[in-house]
Amino acid sequence: MTTAGHAASMGGEESFTMLAKTLYGLEDLLVSELQEIGATDIRPGRRMVAFTGTLRTLYKANVFLRTALRILVPIDQFDAKNPDEIYDHLYNRVDWSRYFQPRDTFAVDTVVYSNTFTHSKFVAYRVKDAIADYFRDKEQRRPNVSVTDPDLCFHIHIADERVTLALDASGESLHKRGYRLNQTEAPINEVLAAGILLRAGWKGQCDFLDPMCGSGTFLIEAALIAANIPPGLFRERFAFERWSNFDEDLFTEVMEDWEERVFEHKIYGSDSNPKAIAMSRGNVRKAGVERYVDLAVRRIEDYDSDLKPAETGLLVTNPPYGERLRPEALEELYQKIGSTLKHIFAGWNAWIISSNIEEGFNAIGLKHFHKETLYNGALECELRGYELFAGKRNDYVQEQSEKGVWQRKRDHRMRQREEREDFRRSRKTYRKKQ
Repeated sequence: MTTAGHAASMGGEESFTMLAKTLYGLEDLLVSELQEIGATDIRPGRRMVAFTGTLRTLYKANVFLRTALRILVPIDQFDAKNPDEIYDHLYNRVDWSRYFQPRDTFAVDTVVYSNTFTHSKFVAYRVKDAIADYFRDKEQRRPNVSVTDPDLCFHIHIADERVTLALDASGESLHKRGYRLNQTEAPINEVLAAGILLRAGWKGQCDFLDPMCGSGTFLIEAALIAANIPPGLFRERFAFERWSNFDEDLFTEVMEDWEERVFEHKIYGSDSNPKAIAMSRGNVRKAGVERYVDLAVRRIEDYDSDLKPAETGLLVTNPPYGERLRPEALEELYQKIGSTLKHIFAGWNAWIISSNIEEGFNAIGLKHFHKETLYNGALECELRGYELFAGKRNDYVQEQSEKGVWQRKRDHRMRQREEREDFRRSRKTYRKKQ
């Protein structure tokens, strides 16, 4: 691992280790994205992926990655049994003047997975004390902590007794793209939305619909993917822009190193709430993708054959969960979803995420071909994929088999399953080495 000082002082061509944080279940998608931007030595872990690259790679990771929450640059790793040992190491072993000066402000973010360390806030206090005391004794001036807009962000990760100190290159979480003006009561995380779309194979190859679009997150992320627009394009700033080695010319090159792709289909969004559609319209406009998106106030049960956008397409939605609906209303809603999918959207693929894993999905009443656990905030959810067809399933399978389509789809899903198993094995191997 490249350690102390390199991230804040190295030139554009020198390689160093970075970590990309992500949500549970999206690690393999992040690996693929890192490969696309030219990262090397990619090693997946739990809710993170380690990789190697240059300053250009660091800038690209922040601007282009859709499934990353934060990009970190490790500075130091050490073992500690209590907060005082962390303080002693950080005070005595780290040259903080390589990163910032006492006139600068800083913040510390702490993540703890440990039975030894049970109070992450106290750990954060001791880290802040070590930094402040270092400058007080060396420079006779203590830097100030800033929660809202620090000059430098540090990240402490503790796994059991292993402590990792890292520079935060992103600042605000990367899921905060910068296009959201307004939001409904429970919007889906932008990183999670992008991950679901990538899992569904979305590349802009067909029409797209979210019939319960809320404030429009799926619509906007679908448009950004389809048109190849970087998700970080709308951000006001990244934390690395305040680093001493910030290369503005290189960053400008990275920000301009993309081409908008021609998107020949259409993205449709609807919701029963007029206020939600108004919010979607504002967010879509802020993201600059309004030419791709059609919006309408409409209930899920109002769709009929005349309102179906096309014969084939992709439908992705995040319907209301049980926390927002009475049990009887919940069952009725999910029954309407299932009925509409079966009778109106034959020929489409549908992907639904919900925390109502039993009663919600059971009420939909359709057989899924994909199922995985994801988390929307603190809520454990399931993502299910459905292949929609008219008539009986056995007749559909027979017809597809005669055409050879079913076998090709089955082979494709088997390859996907094998790739995910390979990914899990590589993740276990990396974690054992840590």
